[in-house]
Amino acid sequence: MSAPRTGPSPDEPLIDVVDLDVRFGEGTTRVQAVRGASLRLSAGRCLALVGESGSGKSALARSLLGLAGPTATVGAGRLSLFGRDALAFGPRDWRALRGRRIGLVAQDALVALDPLRPIGKEIAEPLLVHRVVPRHQAADRVIDLLERVGVPEPVERARSHVHQLSGGLRQRALIASALAAQPGVLIADEPTTALDASVQARILDLLGELTKAGTGLLLISHDLAVVEALADEVAVMRGGRIVEQGPVRDVLDRPRHAYTRALLDAVPGGGPPGAAPPAATGGAPILEVTDVVKEFRGPRGARRTAVAGVSFTLRPGETLGLVGESGSGKSTLARMVLGLLSPDSGDVRLDGAAWSGVSERERRPRRRALQLVPQDPLSAFDPRWSVARIVGEALQTAGVHSRQERREETVRLLEQVGLSAEHLDRRPLALSGGQRQRVAVARALAPRPRLLVCDEPVSALDVSVQAQVLGVLRELQESLDLAMLFISHDLAVVREVCARVMVMKDGRVVESGPVEEVFSAPRDACTRALLEAVPRRAHARHAAEERL
Repeated sequence: MSAPRTGPSPDEPLIDVVDLDVRFGEGTTRVQAVRGASLRLSAGRCLALVGESGSGKSALARSLLGLAGPTATVGAGRLSLFGRDALAFGPRDWRALRGRRIGLVAQDALVALDPLRPIGKEIAEPLLVHRVVPRHQAADRVIDLLERVGVPEPVERARSHVHQLSGGLRQRALIASALAAQPGVLIADEPTTALDASVQARILDLLGELTKAGTGLLLISHDLAVVEALADEVAVMRGGRIVEQGPVRDVLDRPRHAYTRALLDAVPGGGPPGAAPPAATGGAPILEVTDVVKEFRGPRGARRTAVAGVSFTLRPGETLGLVGESGSGKSTLARMVLGLLSPDSGDVRLDGAAWSGVSERERRPRRRALQLVPQDPLSAFDPRWSVARIVGEALQTAGVHSRQERREETVRLLEQVGLSAEHLDRRPLALSGGQRQRVAVARALAPRPRLLVCDEPVSALDVSVQAQVLGVLRELQESLDLAMLFISHDLAVVREVCARVMVMKDGRVVESGPVEEVFSAPRDACTRALLEAVPRRAHARHAAEERL
């Protein structure tokens, strides 16, 4: 009797899926997330999955790891992984596969990383579980991995817990963990969503190097420039089905399906021209920030300056973009604007009155005027609450006390951001990353604020919903004279929605001015580097040609 096969022959794909179905629940509550999907992934190739939030991309990908969930039913005509029939796998088979043969970069780093242990131990786990290196070498390999994915001060960061890292650093730590055991296939679910343009470019180069070295890459992304930069083939999903599939240039340059064309038209700067970014409508500033400074104490008592002497004003109806590398001070500045951190010096004024340097009791009656759309909605939501309660609480705070009125207004807000009444009873963990982000926008809009602080507000959204949410924000600006401080690493989005932009590096504003002036003729080297690092479809095509 011949020995069982442990891997594919040189001519076989690493992943071979035919007619995959993934269903959740039973009876009347059953949801079919994936319907008859077929795909193949070979060594040294990249296949991209694109489609709107909830189209089935992540459900398909997680079924390839045995992680579809306890309520999921997975069936297929064929589900072959590394030459083995995965439909016959038991728990032990899946554990041996995960991390060592197939690595996963999940979409939500805050959920994927253990909050109770340092990042270094998280990254070391696959090294030790799969016996990649001896235990005494694991710490050095962790530092090498952190350096490889562009984490600054890797020795210090390895001792940090997930809540001590920015969104971009969390994502890079997650990528390092996925790469630790050198898997033959990497499933990357929105791997660059939380990254600024320069770090994104570094990660894209790294992923490109991995495919050149023989790794099979299954890339899930709503960023079509990233898809074209990395992918050899692309599959477009909608409603659980693959509606179009083929070589990346054929699908993106000559799309056959109407849905693919709609996705391409929704790309910021890539489709029909939209409305011009709103300018200030005049009047007294809503927000005045003057020479604010914030320092933090490091692990060994050394002081690190996060924000150094930043000043700006924001008027009704104006959107100010804030860009810069991860760790440049953007989120710290936003927390001072929100009154969640006190500046060490300088001050913040809201509607002409002191906002920093006063007690929270004095600020509380005015908080309705200023709302946050966070980068990580899951960390901002109570996981036990339904969507109806999350949004309804904000409405109740704003004076909507009737339960029926709250429910009706919640449905209206959800519909504004592309959701519906069917999401009311869902809890955060039952929503996709994009759906959670839309709930966060709906909650922020509930009190009818005058100023929104948006920290990567559309980073987790596919391009069609991204365009919808940005359109909603623009409409609210026009009708309510809403002002926005808009933090984003997506320079195309900043260019589309912002009238002015500030560029930060090492806690300082190195350049500011009208967005078209700054992006068309940047004066500072940091701005030029950010702009040059942005994936563009023209450059992406050249990158794809280099791989052939």
